[in-house]
Amino acid sequence: MVKQEIIVSNQYGIHARPAALIAKTAGKFAADIWLEKDGVSVNAKSILNVMTLAADHGEKIRIGAQGDGEKQAVDELVLLFDSGFNENSPQKEQK
Repeated sequence: MVKQEIIVSNQYGIHARPAALIAKTAGKFAADIWLEKDGVSVNAKSILNVMTLAADHGEKIRIGAQGDGEKQAVDELVLLFDSGFNENSPQKEQK
């Protein structure tokens, strides 16, 4: 079993788009993967379950995985969270 605590770094927290990215990433792995916030644990492979955490910017979440590929799964999800789901970068102006 692998667990790691992270901070939600994107400005708007875990809304539909980040939840979809989390579920898509988690779905690539055979391991059981979950997210935990304030003692509530949800299946990370379900967009709706991830959204129910209502995780806002700056909140702590624990990522956990158990089974085949558990370390790689947690590592990829940490990278996804660390990237801010690519929402923190300023938009380029189109000419």
